[in-house]
Amino acid sequence: MVTAIKRVVLFLALPTVLLVAWWFGSAGSTKYQAPPLEKIFAAFGDQWFKSDALTKDVLPSLLRLAEGYALALVIGIGLGIVIGSIRWLRSTLEPVLEFLRAIPPPVLVPVVVLFAGIHDTMKVIVILAGCVWPVLLNTVEGVRGADEVLVDTGRSYRIGGWLRLRKLVLPGAAPQIFTGARQSLAIAIILMVISEMFYADSGMGHTIVEAGREFNYSLVWSGVLLLGLLGVLLSLLFWLVESRALRWYYGFRAAERRSR
Repeated sequence: MVTAIKRVVLFLALPTVLLVAWWFGSAGSTKYQAPPLEKIFAAFGDQWFKSDALTKDVLPSLLRLAEGYALALVIGIGLGIVIGSIRWLRSTLEPVLEFLRAIPPPVLVPVVVLFAGIHDTMKVIVILAGCVWPVLLNTVEGVRGADEVLVDTGRSYRIGGWLRLRKLVLPGAAPQIFTGARQSLAIAIILMVISEMFYADSGMGHTIVEAGREFNYSLVWSGVLLLGLLGVLLSLLFWLVESRALRWYYGFRAAERRSR
């Protein structure tokens, strides 16, 4: 219990100090591009919680984020397992994968619009196009780096098919897969906002851009704070899932450190 309290205090200490410094440092500011934090908090409550923005902007953005991220996980893990398991396929596709990964996803927005239109499908595809690569490449590395002893043991006992995938391949590659998924989560939030800045009439990114065009910088900064809070909450949720799914892995690492 004491350890948990210490972690919470350490987690909140720096953000609290920064907010207090921001509050007093911006008090009385007359610059439209740097309004007082008090006005930003007022805009935060008025825009995101006291109007229809929750259903018009926040929830649609979260749904697009969830769809694009989920598709990236499914496609990235699925293809990563196949490519990582077949050596000649991995060698053949590696140059192409590296080339495609190097293309910035925002550059693809005009191209995606031509094929998918300007509706939610375009935004989901943009998120997918940027998030799939960390998951895919980390899955490939995780499968390729499987413990040779386990692989030989499975081969000796003729373990194949779904049982081999579930008991040998996925557990061995899981730490790498979660590393890629964690990287993709941050990318997904960024691409969610970028995709909504183009050809959109709803979403958090659209609202922030429109507020900037109207020189309503209190609303702009409130949107920035909202996105930051969203990133923190999603990171905490991801950490909870990861710590539960990889409990065996962290337990093994801890036991290994104690034995040294």
